[in-house]
Amino acid sequence: MWSYNFELPILLILSMILVFYFSRPRLPVRRNLTFVHLIVIETLTILADLWATMVDNDPHLYSMLTLKVSNMLYFCLFFIRAYIMYAFVASVAMDTFQKKNFLRVMTALPMLAGSVLAVLSATIGSPRFSQVIFYIERDGYHSGSLYRYAIYGIGFGYVLMGYLSLLLFRNNIKRRREIYGILMYNSILCLGLVVRIVFPRLLLMDTFVLIAILIIFLAFGNPDFYLDLSGRAFNRRALREHLEQDHGSLKMMPFGLAIHNFHEMDDIYGRSQIEEGLTVIAKYLKHMFPQAIVFYCRNGRFVVLDRPGTDFDGRLQEMTERFNHPWRSGNAEVYLSACFVTYEYLAGGFDCDVLMETLLKALDTAGSAEPGQPLHITRTDVEIIEQERHVRQAIETALDEESLLLYLQPIIDAGTGTIVGAETLSRIRDAEGSIIPPGVFIPVAEVSGRINALGEMVFEKTCEFIRDVNLDTLGIEWVNVNISPTQFLRTDLADRYSAIAEKYGVDPCKIHLEITEESMIDDGFLQKQIWAMQDKGFVFVLDDYGTGYSNLSRLKKCPFINVKLDMSIVWDYCRQPDEILPNMIRAFKSMGFAVTAEGVEDENVQKIMKEIGCDFLQGYHFSKPLPAEEFIGKYSLKRVGS
Repeated sequence: MWSYNFELPILLILSMILVFYFSRPRLPVRRNLTFVHLIVIETLTILADLWATMVDNDPHLYSMLTLKVSNMLYFCLFFIRAYIMYAFVASVAMDTFQKKNFLRVMTALPMLAGSVLAVLSATIGSPRFSQVIFYIERDGYHSGSLYRYAIYGIGFGYVLMGYLSLLLFRNNIKRRREIYGILMYNSILCLGLVVRIVFPRLLLMDTFVLIAILIIFLAFGNPDFYLDLSGRAFNRRALREHLEQDHGSLKMMPFGLAIHNFHEMDDIYGRSQIEEGLTVIAKYLKHMFPQAIVFYCRNGRFVVLDRPGTDFDGRLQEMTERFNHPWRSGNAEVYLSACFVTYEYLAGGFDCDVLMETLLKALDTAGSAEPGQPLHITRTDVEIIEQERHVRQAIETALDEESLLLYLQPIIDAGTGTIVGAETLSRIRDAEGSIIPPGVFIPVAEVSGRINALGEMVFEKTCEFIRDVNLDTLGIEWVNVNISPTQFLRTDLADRYSAIAEKYGVDPCKIHLEITEESMIDDGFLQKQIWAMQDKGFVFVLDDYGTGYSNLSRLKKCPFINVKLDMSIVWDYCRQPDEILPNMIRAFKSMGFAVTAEGVEDENVQKIMKEIGCDFLQGYHFSKPLPAEEFIGKYSLKRVGS
């Protein structure tokens, strides 16, 4: 006799999960669809198990056909359930095997084979085929000769396939909690099969399946994980998963809406009123695009995904007109203006992060602009974001592998024409080994927050260069190193740089730190930071003078030893001389600053800058930046020319 006391409570719990799950909006992604299939198949499996157990316990009350059909149906559903349990793991791990028809069929073969055997077992005919998994005689149900091999072979086989899918594609799962959830889920199924072997008369397998379903419901399946604005829109996480399931291919047409000056509106109305207003807007968008999926990505940003060919442009006027009226919900009434973003249909496959960044960056740009014509994003914009991502990866590689390349450009004494110093610059390589210039990777490093690490690595490599090379043999008295405005904000900068210089046995006075006018926003902090660095032995140079907002009064407060004229004002003077630049240079020198002219591209510029009083010269006329090894080979107590 089989005991099915455990089955009825399990069936009740599954019914409650189904009712809750279908009462909430669900994101139409493969994972969620598979989860629904899993719950439905498990419910049917329990019902079939109950039916088969009932007739097998009292076989004399039922016909042979009923006995055969009930058991056949249960075993078919058992194999289908085993396959669906594996298919859920594959959908979470975004197993690319499931993208290929041949491999997908191959993974389904054990299920199909088991189902065929179950049907053959119920077929009236030769005992050779009708007693494979089970057979029915007048005294009732009996296990067939291949029962254990089929049930446990296929069951454990799909559990093993789940582990392999997780192992091979674990990098596709972004959250560690989800990886642990899948491990627990598979382990519970494995344990359930073991218990079934040990206690064959107790219908405990469904209990373990229910536990596994609860684990994935808590880790993945709860619809509230993906909802925002009282369930009126899906959230940013949902948008990412929608893109991930198609491996970065946007199969739907995007449209964006951003609340103009959202943070100011949030301050004016308060978070509660703003969220009520946004909820009404989300409801309005679902009304405007009934076949679309609406996502709210925080900070007043909406993304709508609809079928290709949707006429978004035709509805812009109506939406613009609607924003001329207040958004009311309960006691809330807010007046908001919106900016819109239209996108070219992006059918090609892009990295999911690239698409996300493109969608959201466009909304940020639109939200900070004045309402007007919608911002249109094309494939070219996506490719620019994709290139920036490659640059970020190259930056991370350079930092992880300490493969940043040190380049140097000579600084020439204007009077003697000989090299007296050098400025260190940096280069990195992309995945193909090509050089990425600083004008490309430095802005990306600043935005991504990696400029501090890069700047410190350049400083350390400069110290290593000074340690390994006798500067006197190169005719060099000092080496200039740039510090970005972001780096300059670090309160521990003096201690960190001093420790690095000490590590390599370098006298800090050999290193001139270049800062730009952007670093001079806060006079008090600027002076405090410079004095802290000077206490450690460092000296400062003001770089790119003429591109910012400093003046002589502010410069007078800072103990710079050198002011470098930006190439733009050097070239302007050479094209159209006046008294401003010569007077400025005289003022600098009267304040005790030496003056360096950047951008010296030819002999004429060299001559003019020398005549108006510049002390040092730097530019392609003397040399482009060179790798450290080439620099050493080229400059060794050589005159550059007067």
